[in-house]
Amino acid sequence: MNFSTIGLSDKIVQTVADRGYEEPTPIQLDAIPIILEGRDLVGSAQTGTGKTAAFALPALHRLGKHGACRVLALAPTRELAIQIEENFRNYGHNLGLNMALLYGGVKYGKQLDQLGAGPDIVVATPGRLLDHIGQGNLSLQNIEILILDEVDRMLDMGFIEDVTKIIQKTPRTRQTLLFSATIPDAVRRLAGWALKDPAVIKIDINISAAETVRHALYPVPAIQKFDLLVALLKSINFDSLIIFFQTRRGTDRISRWLQEHGREVSVLHSDMRQNERMKALQDFKTGKVKILSATDVASRGLDISNVTHVINYDVPQHSEDYVHRIGRTGRAKTEGEAFTLFAPDDLPRVDAIEKLLGNPLPREEVEGFPYRETPAEMLPCSTPVSRKRNRGFGNSGGFGARRRK
Repeated sequence: MNFSTIGLSDKIVQTVADRGYEEPTPIQLDAIPIILEGRDLVGSAQTGTGKTAAFALPALHRLGKHGACRVLALAPTRELAIQIEENFRNYGHNLGLNMALLYGGVKYGKQLDQLGAGPDIVVATPGRLLDHIGQGNLSLQNIEILILDEVDRMLDMGFIEDVTKIIQKTPRTRQTLLFSATIPDAVRRLAGWALKDPAVIKIDINISAAETVRHALYPVPAIQKFDLLVALLKSINFDSLIIFFQTRRGTDRISRWLQEHGREVSVLHSDMRQNERMKALQDFKTGKVKILSATDVASRGLDISNVTHVINYDVPQHSEDYVHRIGRTGRAKTEGEAFTLFAPDDLPRVDAIEKLLGNPLPREEVEGFPYRETPAEMLPCSTPVSRKRNRGFGNSGGFGARRRK
C-alpha cells in the first residue's frame, strides 16, 4: 500500500511524495485510517518509526480549510515540540494553515504574534501552554483533535497534573490521540480516563535495536568511571558521539572535565536556556562539535542522524531508556557502537536491560587501563570479559590527573 490508498487528500499525498516518502511505515499504515475515521487511538511504537507523520498527516487531512484553534499537540520537551511543529509545517505547507509553537525558556513576543494570527494548529509543551491559557492568550474550547506525544516520557517528567488540566480545558467531543513508546500503568490510567473506546495499535519492533549496532558493557569501579571514559574516547574512532547521563548536574560536571582534557563538547539538558540548547544541537548536527553530552532529553524524538557512537556514562534507570539511547546510532542501516559504563552497584539495572533485550550483552575491558579491581573481580565468575585493544591512549597526563572542582 502507499499513501494514496489509505484515504489522504491529493494535496497531502503530493506533499509526502515531494518529500521522498513512497510507502507508509507500519505505524502510519495502521494509525492513519483509524484517525481519519475520527476514532480515539492509543499508539505504541518506538522512536524512529514515523510516529509524527502517523498523526500529523491525518490531522491535516481532517482540518481541511482554515478555522479556529482546532488541533493541539503536546510534547514533553522543547526540542520535540519544535520537531513536531516543523513536521506539521512541512506536511501542510500547501494547505494555507496557521501554526503556533509554544514552549518555555524564551520570550513571549513571537508566540503572541502566532496566537494573534489565529492558529489552526498549536504545538506546545505543557507548562508554557498553561501560562498562555492563564493569561487569556488562547482558548482550547474549539479543539477537535488532541495529540499527546511521548506520553510515558511526559509522565516521567512530572507533567501529569499539567496534562490533566489541559485535557479538562478541551471539549469532551474531541478526538484524542495518545502515542507512547511504552505503555506503563500510569499511561493506561490516563488513557482510560481521557479516551473513549480507543483503538489500540502496538507496533512490535526488534527491541534489540538495529543489527548494525555493536553493544558492549564496560565494568569499572565507580571511582574510575571518568578515567575509563577518557580512555575509551582515546581508543575508538568516532565521527559523532553522544554521551548520556542520568542528571543535569552530572552532565555539566563530566562535560567540564572532558573540556579540561582537551575535548570539545556540546551540552544539552533541560536547565539550559533555549538558545543554548538550540546552538548545542545545531553544532552537533552540523559536525562542528563531535561530542554531545546530554540527559535523556536527547534520547527520544529528536532528528539526529549519522551518530556513530553512543556511550552511557550512567546506566539508565529504566531499561526501555537504554533502547531509546542506543537508538541514536546505527540508523538507516549504518554501523554504530553503543557502550555502557557500569559499576558493581549498577548490576541490577544491567540485568533488567538484558532481560528486556532477551540476551546478554558482551562485557569488555580496555586493554592497558589501570583498573583498581579487574573487571573479572567485579563480576560474577561466570561472566566472561574480553579486552578492547588500546588504540592510542595512556601516554598523556595519566589517569586521575583531572582537576575536580
